[in-house]
Amino acid sequence: MKRNIQAILMRVLFTMLLPAENGNAQSGESEQDFKISGYGEIFYSYALNRPADHHIAPFLYNYNRHNTFNVNLAMLKASYSRERVRGNIALMAGTYTNDNMVNEKGALQYIYEANAGVKITRNKNLWLDAGILPAHIGWESAIGKDCPTLTRSIAAENSPYFETGARISHTSDDQRWMLAALALNGWQRIQRVDGNSKASWGAQVQYHPNANVLINYSGFAGTDKPDSARLNRFFHDVYGVFAIDRHWGLTAGFDIGMEQRAPGSKALHTWYTPVAIVRFTVNDRFALAARGEYYNDPHQVIISVPSPNGFRVAGYSLNLDYQPARNAVVRMEIRQLRGRDPVFLKGDQLVTHQS
Repeated sequence: MKRNIQAILMRVLFTMLLPAENGNAQSGESEQDFKISGYGEIFYSYALNRPADHHIAPFLYNYNRHNTFNVNLAMLKASYSRERVRGNIALMAGTYTNDNMVNEKGALQYIYEANAGVKITRNKNLWLDAGILPAHIGWESAIGKDCPTLTRSIAAENSPYFETGARISHTSDDQRWMLAALALNGWQRIQRVDGNSKASWGAQVQYHPNANVLINYSGFAGTDKPDSARLNRFFHDVYGVFAIDRHWGLTAGFDIGMEQRAPGSKALHTWYTPVAIVRFTVNDRFALAARGEYYNDPHQVIISVPSPNGFRVAGYSLNLDYQPARNAVVRMEIRQLRGRDPVFLKGDQLVTHQS
């Protein structure tokens, strides 16, 4: 069976605190209040399908260039945090930026994060944050080091990585529960779509029964189209992260989305995707991971393909991590995607597999 050598990636992360005696902190502030950090991902991918335009697949937005060395994400971030005020601003560049920010204009394409928050009550952990925020949906983020596998699942690649709006969140005193409600500009948007007068909405519930278990529900309700062609979208994201012991970990998730078939219609198109990731930490330097996934979008709400049966694709990946130093990780992955119908390009022909 042919396999797709999807990506070989090296990441470098560094964090530097700016001390108060250098004049970067005001009176009464400590060096812990203000922090500058940098992050970078350099990768090489090779796909046996050998796409002529070097893009492995149009529905993948990370590490998706064939037979080239490239920068997926390079970021510089400044963070400020005190007892009742916090804020973040991060600028970015790389192929992730080019592929994920095509709907944004000008300098907005280079903003990874820009938000500020205030603690509403003195005695309870109740916060109001607003601006460009990391998405409340999904078990994988755009920051590769925080993900259990090198590449993102199809589910993560085709749901929001970021969102813009206001979020009110509360964490219980025992840290077991986190509840959040959001008002948003749309589905992975900084600027609202021209002609769209309606806000979108989000919700999130997280439960930590203990240090080894996280259960999450995230929801979205809104539209990403102008009023004249409005199609209401509803999306549910459920996942659990389990540290079984000091070696084994499991992430299991299920997303399901629904969107109106036509403006004003009660009929809905539905898509869904289950994912399971098993990770084995050998020691402080080595880790292994395996992923299985399936994405079913028969009406092509999210992923458009040249097939009347839509996008129905299963995939697996095997991952090896090596951490030579605290702030550097080398990751290698083999990945294959196989569709029910010929939806992948190999040269100028459609085939059923991404190899």
